[in-house]
Amino acid sequence: MTHDTAASADIIDLLAGIAPGSALDALRDRRPQARRNAQLSFEALLEPADAGTFPLAERYAIATFVAHLHGFARAAEFYADLLGDEAPELAAPIAAAAADGAARGPYGRYREEGLAAESVPGPAWAPADGAFTGRLAAALAHTHLLVFRPREARADDIRALVAAGWSADDIVRLSQLVAFLTFQLRLAWGLRVLADHPAPVAPTEGAAR
Repeated sequence: MTHDTAASADIIDLLAGIAPGSALDALRDRRPQARRNAQLSFEALLEPADAGTFPLAERYAIATFVAHLHGFARAAEFYADLLGDEAPELAAPIAAAAADGAARGPYGRYREEGLAAESVPGPAWAPADGAFTGRLAAALAHTHLLVFRPREARADDIRALVAAGWSADDIVRLSQLVAFLTFQLRLAWGLRVLADHPAPVAPTEGAAR
């Protein structure tokens, strides 16, 4: 898929397999502002006019990684296509890293005493040494933390990004990107489930039985 196609398509519709004029298309049209805002978020975070110091290759690598972690094959393929346009050499290593970091979550330990009993221990993850640049490796480790262990996030995790060369603004953008992708993928997945298992239509009043 080209960047032009990604920029012109409604990405949630694309990932969910929603056809124009379908029942789910009409359902999404009932919340036009939410629909538009989701698309604008995609464009701002993944197709910005000026990517600045957070290049598109890194953004697509993170998106592909998150899609793989969520087990959403269609989304992983979509973002891998975009990654292939920018940095094709990263596609296979990102897929391998996601396979290595695959888990069921969220998990982690709560700091709050009242929540401690709800803690679910689980492994921390980081890419293998030398698999990526230090900057991208730190971003992938942080992304895995946000996806699976958000309750364990600490100031030291931000310091690790800074040490790897991430600016304060780009750390915010990275966190926004992961949060948006989590929303986008879950919504698209839910819509796919609805498409595959449509609810029965209730008979209208007075209809023949």
